Amino acid sequence: MNTADLRVDSLHWALEDSALASMDFLNEVAEQYPDAVPLAAGRPHDGFLSPDAVHHHLDTYHRYLRTERGLSPEHASRTMLQYGPAQGVINEVLARHLAVDEGIQTDPESIVVTVGCQEAMFLVLRALRTNDRDFVLAVSPTYVGLNGAAKLADMPVLPVPTDDSGVSLPDLVADIHQARSEGRRPRALYVMPDFANPSAVSMDLSTRQALLRVAEEEDILLIEDNPYGLFHGERHRVPTLKALDRARRVVYLGSFAKTVVPGARVGYAVADQVVTDRDDRSATFAQHLARIKGMLTVNTSPIAQAVVAGRLLENGCSLVRANREERRFYRRNLQHLLRGLASRFAAVSDQVTWNAPAGGFFVVVTLPFRVDDEELRRCADEHAVLWTPMSHFYEVDGGENQLRLSCSAVSAEAIDTGLDGLRDYVIGRLG
Repeated sequence: MNTADLRVDSLHWALEDSALASMDFLNEVAEQYPDAVPLAAGRPHDGFLSPDAVHHHLDTYHRYLRTERGLSPEHASRTMLQYGPAQGVINEVLARHLAVDEGIQTDPESIVVTVGCQEAMFLVLRALRTNDRDFVLAVSPTYVGLNGAAKLADMPVLPVPTDDSGVSLPDLVADIHQARSEGRRPRALYVMPDFANPSAVSMDLSTRQALLRVAEEEDILLIEDNPYGLFHGERHRVPTLKALDRARRVVYLGSFAKTVVPGARVGYAVADQVVTDRDDRSATFAQHLARIKGMLTVNTSPIAQAVVAGRLLENGCSLVRANREERRFYRRNLQHLLRGLASRFAAVSDQVTWNAPAGGFFVVVTLPFRVDDEELRRCADEHAVLWTPMSHFYEVDGGENQLRLSCSAVSAEAIDTGLDGLRDYVIGRLG
């Protein structure tokens, strides 16, 4: 029989790339060691997820459609249950939320609602990639999802070194100039300015302002991804790049995975750049992204959007207000994790170090030996704790002696258990 089996080298080249394999590997290890403490998982805590709340959010949004929007009961139900416009159905509510929580003033037509933030990344990269000269810059280490999305969009990624400020601006400018001298075209820089995944580094206000100036001077876009900015601990919150943006240089990506419910898979992009066609007709960049989305996922589930909008409407469109308990929980967990590291590794503090972010979900530990996938399996097998090798977040080399810990998905008691296992593993390796 002549079957239609395929060779992997007959498929898209990215399917054999390490960026796509990384996500599979980390999920595979978590499934293989279900009893290990998951200090690798960056997901929200299960205790904040409630099926009853989902039903309540749906009712809230249905009532909003009938009362504030003036839709008939039939039209309101159809809005939630039928196919919807590719650009989204809750754009007006999202615009209100952005104004309330982020100080971002944007028209609903400048927003496209996506299937998680991952789709938003892909849409932006796919739209910007016009030929082989185009590439995207990314602060390194970089969220593995960005590297994967870029490869599927056939968009090369050029890593830019980070420093204590969150990005090395001299290196960024030098990389742009070098690339242009070689005939290449930098389209954008991907950056996570608040408690970045995986480094947990944040940018201060002066760095953000300087980065916006560089973007304008060098004529590139900034793709700002902000999944952790709400969880800023007790420090004063620094404005997002988009809130500071006066020249429409920033495409702002958001997600409700950490703040409402991850299973809804709702994200969005604020893309207010004006796109003019050959006949001098103009539309927002978001409207063009929606055209691509219409051929990719048709639309984002209106029911899922309704859940998000209902949660927002119940809290004056403020996620800050909606996530009071979550913010306290994650702040306590982060502080507990940092104290736990200090108490367990005091005797070897000259060999084992870590950063101390003021917020977010992650802490990076630096060790005097290599920690790779094999070592992760060894630690899970012998000490029942999972973490993430930082090498997964580098395009080529980097992070070989670092691991990322997450404090979001577990209790304080589980953090203690996991750190005990990590201590035993590290002390054993140190001999």
